[in-house]
Amino acid sequence: MKESIRQKKIAGVIQEALNEIFQKLGLNMLDGGMVSISDVSVTPDLLIARVSLSFYNIENPQNALDKMHISLSEIRYQLGNKIKNQVRRVPELEFYKDESLDQAFKIEELLRKIKK
Repeated sequence: MKESIRQKKIAGVIQEALNEIFQKLGLNMLDGGMVSISDVSVTPDLLIARVSLSFYNIENPQNALDKMHISLSEIRYQLGNKIKNQVRRVPELEFYKDESLDQAFKIEELLRKIKK
């Protein structure tokens, strides 16, 4: 189903706020690498925000994802403080590893092999 304008707006607000929160809490730099938010999507009832994370130069992305889950309550609390004037309820956060970057690298590698 297509996202409504409201969903897109709230997702953008959440993504911007989470970027600031990650920097403040030091979650954008983990295990010698970098974590970035590649996408945020919100359910139609605006109660769940699905956050796709990209990991750069991190040996074990699952460990970094686990650290995000450990900090989930603090992240949601900070998010509530930032967006409380724009939403009735602060959405629950679900973090996912963004696989699109890995897939792009695999496709690029296959194309290189084909050229040889």
